[in-house]
Amino acid sequence: MQGGSTGIGYGLKYEARCIADVKADTDNTSFIAGTLSLKEENEVHLIRLSSPGTELICEGLFSHPNEIWDLSSCPFDPRIFSTVFSSGELFGAAVWRTPELYGQSNSPQLEQLFSLDTHAGKIKCILWWPSGRHDKLISIDEGNIFLWSLDYSKKTAQVQSQESVGMLHSLSGGAWDPHDQNAVAAICDSSILFWDIRLMKKTHSIEHPHVRNVDYNPKKEHIIVTAEDESGIRIWDLRMPKIPINELPGHAHWTWAVQFNPEYDELILSAGTDSAVNLWSVSYGSSDGSTSESLLRTPSRHVDPLLNSYSDYEDSVYGLAWSSREPWIFASLSYDGRVVVESVKSYLPKY
Repeated sequence: MQGGSTGIGYGLKYEARCIADVKADTDNTSFIAGTLSLKEENEVHLIRLSSPGTELICEGLFSHPNEIWDLSSCPFDPRIFSTVFSSGELFGAAVWRTPELYGQSNSPQLEQLFSLDTHAGKIKCILWWPSGRHDKLISIDEGNIFLWSLDYSKKTAQVQSQESVGMLHSLSGGAWDPHDQNAVAAICDSSILFWDIRLMKKTHSIEHPHVRNVDYNPKKEHIIVTAEDESGIRIWDLRMPKIPINELPGHAHWTWAVQFNPEYDELILSAGTDSAVNLWSVSYGSSDGSTSESLLRTPSRHVDPLLNSYSDYEDSVYGLAWSSREPWIFASLSYDGRVVVESVKSYLPKY
């Protein structure tokens, strides 16, 4: 099913890959996006959906010193976010705070709260503690996972623990389990590795090739979704990790990002380098969140799992963000700097 030009658009000035929901903003449906310009001074845009839901408004425009490759919002403070950035071959990571806006969109400089400067390799992502106020943060580079302890009053960040995957392996991303805050999934070469951060040790793994992205189901324990290049999208029950419990076709080219809806976990978004965003409907077996033996033996394929394909893009789509405040709304970001906000209210499950 192909979607028409129903979304609300907003243009960044330069190329971009990163967009995130501002989870801690309980008064507005807002997103934050960062640019990836090689030659120009990069920017962070704070974008708010108007109360009637008819336009996107720039609430703040901030200069950022380098190309932004990863961006995440703080779960407990709407003014705090993190970035992974590069300057040439050098990568860095930092936590920032936006200034008070006072109704002006062009604002003073960002305040750097913490610099995560222990990394020696190419940094991939920063993971915030899944919910609530906490002083812990995880950063992942090509060879290491770091657990940080943050002191906001002193603006200091200390490495609490670290683990390496070794010279022959390479990490490329991860996700923090919202049901078990001691568990983290990390994408490593042709597998997903699961870590207990109390001991900083690997607990188990899923062996599967070409994983680009991973996300935890926010409502059901033990359930994750992976995006796997041309292979499509797979849903896994971690209690039975040898085969997926559900498979979706994915995109015509690389499937780059995948996310569960924060409230309606039957809905999954995916984005790809085929210039499309797909909305999927999935099932998990029994209503209590457990998975039936028959479903585990044979991966299921819905007759029509694709609810809609939003194809109003002219470039690859790398960024996806569901709204936590209004979970029927999502924002997407294509490489040419185009933000599109869509509503999926008509597809919400009826209980």
